[in-house]
Amino acid sequence: MTEVFRVIRPGLLTTIQDIGRPQAVASGVPPGGAMDRFAHTAANLIVGNDRGAATLECTLSGPHLVAEGPRLVAIAGADFQPLVNGAAAPMWTGFFLSAGDQLTFGGRRAGARAYIAVAGGIVADRWLGSMSTNLMCARGGMNGRALVAGDVVSAGEPSGPLVAGRSLADGLQPRYADRILHAIPGPHFTRLHVESREALLGSTFTVSHDSNRMGYRLEGPPLEAPGDELLSFGLVAGVVQVPAGGQPILLMADHQTAGGYPMVLTVASASIPVAAQLAPGDEVRFAETPIDEALRMRAAQRDVLDLLIS
Repeated sequence: MTEVFRVIRPGLLTTIQDIGRPQAVASGVPPGGAMDRFAHTAANLIVGNDRGAATLECTLSGPHLVAEGPRLVAIAGADFQPLVNGAAAPMWTGFFLSAGDQLTFGGRRAGARAYIAVAGGIVADRWLGSMSTNLMCARGGMNGRALVAGDVVSAGEPSGPLVAGRSLADGLQPRYADRILHAIPGPHFTRLHVESREALLGSTFTVSHDSNRMGYRLEGPPLEAPGDELLSFGLVAGVVQVPAGGQPILLMADHQTAGGYPMVLTVASASIPVAAQLAPGDEVRFAETPIDEALRMRAAQRDVLDLLIS
């Protein structure tokens, strides 16, 4: 394990994330992990890491980091204008930092979450098999919290030769700007009144400022889903629930593991990266998508990531 970054400024919310704790869901522990799994995985593969290695997830703004030694890094996801010693650094591309180099960010241009991968993978506190930061439980990552000034971030040793310049072409990156989430009707879709079904699939919703890694509250036309009270049932990221107030909630990485609100949609896994890049105030729409098409989209994303392994 080697020290790789010293934190000068942490950014708004920078945490250590990997692929989370799916094996602990049955015990009531939120799965957690990177919100945008595509960007997280791409950044790791670009620097030669395993797909599940830990990265830094930066929310809405980037940190100011100083390299403690030479290391290959990659930044993927949201565009916060990365800079190395004040000069523009590439996105979705591996590049080297030398000891003393300053990695900063000029400001948010697009997206909500950027991922910084380091060859060898970030090394941090492990809880229930994962280094992902769970802020509610204060476990995992950097002592269960976001990064603060003065922290030192460490990484493991790279497993192979370090090669700069590996990149993911623009045309293969997620189309974050579309803000259309492909979704499959959920088991309680037909509880919605006909007018509410039409509103759900035909209206534009706005991500509320009362949103976080657990889920997004969506502001738009109120939906009505009458019927008998439901027993709690298992949940997954991407589920759209409708509570009594009628404003839908889109569950994200740190979602609760069970709940009893009607589940009217499930966002296709291939659209979760787009959802992960939404910020409060952004508009979003849902597009009904057949399961076969959702599976095809997921396979296409996997094929794109496989291109980075060779």
